[in-house]
Amino acid sequence: MADPASYRPQTGEIPTTPGVYRFRDPHGRVIYVGKAKNLRSRLNSYFANPAGLLPKTYAMVHAASSVEWTVVGSELESLQLEYTWIKEFKPRFNVVFRDDKTYPYLAVSMGEKLPRVQVMRGERRKGTRYFGPYTAGAIRETMDTLLRVFPVRSCSAGVLKRAQASGRPCLLGYIDKCSAPCVGRVTPEEHRAIAEDFCSFMGGEAGKFIRRLEKDMAAAVAELDYERAARIRDDIAALRKVFERNAVVLSEDTDADIFALHDDDLEASVQVFHVRGGRVRGQRGWVVEKVEDATTPELIEHLLQQVYGEDSDNQGRIPREVLVPEIPSNHHELLEWLGGLRGAKVDIRVPQRGDKAALMSTVRENAEQALKLHKVRRAGDITVRSQALQELQEALELPVPLLRIECYDISHVQGTNVVASMVVVEDGLPKKADYRKFSITGAAATDDTAAMHDVLTRRFRHYLQDKSSQLPKSGEVRNPAELAPSSDDAALTGTKARFAYPPNLVVVDGGQPQVNAAARALAELGIDDVYVVGLAKRLEEVWLPDSDFPVILPRTSQGLYLLQRIRDEAHRFAITFHRQKRGKAMTVSALDGVPGLGEAKRKALVAHFGSLKKIKAATASELTAAKGIGPALAEAVVSHLAGAGASEEAAPAVNMTTGEILEF
Repeated sequence: MADPASYRPQTGEIPTTPGVYRFRDPHGRVIYVGKAKNLRSRLNSYFANPAGLLPKTYAMVHAASSVEWTVVGSELESLQLEYTWIKEFKPRFNVVFRDDKTYPYLAVSMGEKLPRVQVMRGERRKGTRYFGPYTAGAIRETMDTLLRVFPVRSCSAGVLKRAQASGRPCLLGYIDKCSAPCVGRVTPEEHRAIAEDFCSFMGGEAGKFIRRLEKDMAAAVAELDYERAARIRDDIAALRKVFERNAVVLSEDTDADIFALHDDDLEASVQVFHVRGGRVRGQRGWVVEKVEDATTPELIEHLLQQVYGEDSDNQGRIPREVLVPEIPSNHHELLEWLGGLRGAKVDIRVPQRGDKAALMSTVRENAEQALKLHKVRRAGDITVRSQALQELQEALELPVPLLRIECYDISHVQGTNVVASMVVVEDGLPKKADYRKFSITGAAATDDTAAMHDVLTRRFRHYLQDKSSQLPKSGEVRNPAELAPSSDDAALTGTKARFAYPPNLVVVDGGQPQVNAAARALAELGIDDVYVVGLAKRLEEVWLPDSDFPVILPRTSQGLYLLQRIRDEAHRFAITFHRQKRGKAMTVSALDGVPGLGEAKRKALVAHFGSLKKIKAATASELTAAKGIGPALAEAVVSHLAGAGASEEAAPAVNMTTGEILEF
């Protein structure tokens, strides 16, 4: 734990202008990002009397080893830069809102030639329109119902290609839940019009479609076409079922997001109702640890930054009104920022009376219940994880708490395609962003102990290189462009330095030979503050370096359960990588050895000519008709195929495991 006085900048060096500052730990990782109207006043508050700081702030300044700042031109720029850095570095002492569950969206891929309706989660894609979020059950029922009236394609790209090739639609086409553009029942333009109607209905224009169908039903009755009238009647009932599922809670011209918050000293729960056209179209929830000493206005500011800043496609997603329990800090700058994202004015206010205030009360009740449920679930989880880490530390007689554990496993088949995996656990939870894969070749691939020695040597050699890089000193960084991650500045940015943070404990899958190999690798690198153990599969005993007898943990020990889970995760990760590598090695193509012909251009050749036989029969000038194939590359393809020999004429690609003849 560092002394704040050791890296405190001189008061006169700190400007009095607005800016954004970052605290870093001894490994160069950004642990806190903040902004200030007056940098000198704000930064001096951290160092003037560290003992008087609140507990979380005290822990932050003692965990840091340097501080740096960037001067900006206005408070709006500081708001934008702070959000950018929080999103990039994910500092451990900043409030980060994470969903208490993942909510699906109903998405229409209008950017495709034949738009597709599907249920989607995760990052948003360009050219796709989103509606929601919804609960999983409700969204699939809604989609199934609407496809009856708006038969938009909902199949995957693979199913679409098979239908186009065979000339027969899939099942949805036969039961009239798809207009089957794949076989020409409708033109692409007609199908796009159906997709536009689907989006219009989901956007709140349900009334005009119901009225249009009612007129069509009346016309069918007048023509005595009762079968068609009955179908239209059922379509109207389906639309009304979807439309009436969400009760009208506000006036029909109201588009608003209503946020409410419930918190205690340690955590805060946030809920939001998305109201569109006066109806509640979706709901989301977050639970966040209050790792920084933030007031409610500051929490709301961070919340709005992260909710609306997470996507670039914000037009139509940010409503006209944002209703909050308290006006956020930097209110005017936040309004300007959100207005720029939306492309129109945004109003942030606190409802005082009426229907909006009543709805906010409902949202607040949801937030309170969500926090209670979260604490009930989390209490048991934290207790078990803490018990496991403590038991493991005591059983292995380690002097340091096990904040970070790394586990390594080797995978191969009779010495071929040797790979290794590294999985990471921090505070008893997996940190998948830090997982790594290793390919092992040469002498290191001869046996498991040599492979383990090679992997540990490579991993910790990178760590020493990152550690020896010049870490930032306290001071000013004036140009935000200088902070862009680069390979030359990996240790400073923390985004490219893959091995900059060392573990407290290394776990290897195996017994005494593997443990000794790992310990030897660390000793050769001069690392003496990382402890090594091995978990042998046969009796689940724990081996220490240079020990004649293993440590036997009780079968009911939470520490043993933790080691087993880490070992199994490393094994899974290694097996997955090994299968990928083995699969690539077992697929052989006559085009693989062509210099300069990568996977994309190889696929372009096959797509253009249809088979390897036709490619071999083509001249160099004919090959240039394929996308991305120039004259020089075409000559290389002709030369390579001609040199393959007459015995390989028209030789297809073969999967050596199954014997399957592939396209290329």
